[in-house]
Amino acid sequence: MSRLRIITQNQAQKTVENLYEQLEQRITASPPGLCPVDMAASFLKISHAQSCGKCVPCRIGLGQLQCMMEDILDGRGTEDTLDLLEKTASAIFYSADCAIGYEAARMVLEGMAGFRDDYESHIQKGRCICELNQPVPCVSQCPAGVDVPGYIALVGAKRYEDAVRLIRKDNPMPAVCGLICEHPCENRCRRNMMDSSVNIRGLKRFAVEHAGEVPVPKPAEATGRKIAVIGGGPGGVSAAYYLALMGHSVTIFEQRKQLGGMLRYGIPSYRLPREVLDEELKVLLSVGIEVKYSSKIGQDIKINELEDEYDAVYIAIGAQTDRKVEMEGENAPNVVSAVELLRRIGDETYPDFTGKRIAVIGGGNVAMDVARSSIRFGASEVAVLYRRRRVDMTAQKEEVDGAEAEGCEIMDLMAPVKIALDEDGLANGVWVKPQITGRIKEGRPIPCPSMQQEMMIPCDLVIVAIGQGIESKDFEAHGIPVKRGGAIEALDMSGVKNLPSFFAGGDCVTGPATVIRAIAAGKVAAANIDEFLGYHHIIRTEVEVPQARIANRPTCGRITMKERINTQRVKDFKLIEIGMTQEEAQQESSRCLRCDHFGFGVLKGGRSKKW
Repeated sequence: MSRLRIITQNQAQKTVENLYEQLEQRITASPPGLCPVDMAASFLKISHAQSCGKCVPCRIGLGQLQCMMEDILDGRGTEDTLDLLEKTASAIFYSADCAIGYEAARMVLEGMAGFRDDYESHIQKGRCICELNQPVPCVSQCPAGVDVPGYIALVGAKRYEDAVRLIRKDNPMPAVCGLICEHPCENRCRRNMMDSSVNIRGLKRFAVEHAGEVPVPKPAEATGRKIAVIGGGPGGVSAAYYLALMGHSVTIFEQRKQLGGMLRYGIPSYRLPREVLDEELKVLLSVGIEVKYSSKIGQDIKINELEDEYDAVYIAIGAQTDRKVEMEGENAPNVVSAVELLRRIGDETYPDFTGKRIAVIGGGNVAMDVARSSIRFGASEVAVLYRRRRVDMTAQKEEVDGAEAEGCEIMDLMAPVKIALDEDGLANGVWVKPQITGRIKEGRPIPCPSMQQEMMIPCDLVIVAIGQGIESKDFEAHGIPVKRGGAIEALDMSGVKNLPSFFAGGDCVTGPATVIRAIAAGKVAAANIDEFLGYHHIIRTEVEVPQARIANRPTCGRITMKERINTQRVKDFKLIEIGMTQEEAQQESSRCLRCDHFGFGVLKGGRSKKW
């Protein structure tokens, strides 16, 4: 007789595991704007199906919650139903035997707190208050609302110039975004249900690189109105471009020697080559935008002077100041700010780190940029010190992986305590306290000091990359509302309260964000400044998009972007990423499911030719 057997999955269990994977794919591809009550009911039903049946709160209670939610969705619910739903969920949360029960109940309670208005709308009006205004997932996820299926179809048809024209309708910087956009459009791509999202950013880059020189549209008839744009970053330039297309006279006031903002003074050229940025800016300025360089607001020109001379002012100063670590030793001469270092690099002043050991404090994209740049400047060792886990880093995963591949050491769960100084007052190391992950707050575990002893990481230079600040004191002195932390307070239409001719947007309002969000803010500001001035100019495109193919969509792997060999790319600042080939672009564009045409896309939302 055998006491034990090797357990193998039967066919049913294998199928269930496959269904779990498909369910995960569906959740990943779930578009925004769906009824949250309906989604919560679906998740609850899955949770109930997982119950082992041992305890009553889970076996019976989750079923009762499910029935109550179905009553609410079907129009049979009342305010008493909502009250009973909350009480029952609370009872299950506190009495269920395992996580299947109490976590399902917690999900219901969080939903009632987060979208109670939707529950009440179902009860009182028989419908949800949410609306699916833009049913195409990639378009709805893009802050600028770019017609993604349209330009992918144009790439598939080898009409690259038209693809660039279509992109520029909503995003005037396709070359920049083709290289560095964080591509939120891919997060909910419906292709995830089949295999994985379409490589949208890669196709954008391919279109730009194969389109040649694409002239900008001819501006509308001059209006005689003058607009001042403070800040020449992506948001300011985008707003200026669209306003100039509308026929307004636009002047950009840039405090530095060149335009680009953090595109130039925050992103190394191995990610965004300067010639690509310069060419993009040159094209956008060709619509007739005037630029005044080295113009610092509050010193070279006063805000009240702008208010008197211009019909409207758009503030897009970004977030370009550094933040202090506030620890002992940070004022040493060889403790430098990442923002200042990248700024000098942007002005083509390159440091020499040959043979030096570098310690970088921080875990965001800026920290990765200075760490990888240090390797290229000849550093012998680069250690990135981060107080949380690697998976909690705010930097993009590919940036972290790239830094590690190039020789940077990622030292996570290491909280810097103080900077060690030698007898000459120079930093020669960073004392760190090993951490242990604690309770989760706002989606990330809080790092807590562990019982391990402090240790020193020896170094010759410390680079601080813990975030960026907003230089808004001059604006606050003029009466422009500023929130705690320095962010300018603006409405969702970019207007500044009680100052009708002032508008603000981008990083100076939201804090450090992404280039596509800054571009979107510029687009919104341009439209609303135009309305404020009494006009209603339409930005449109006459590009005709190819008809959607009625054909099968077989599963097909995603084309991922290749990179230059590690040992070669660390020797220079040339572009790391290698663009798609013609063959790859054709295959990848064919993976698009054309959600703008099939399904709900053709009935509501779909393609928009103007804004």
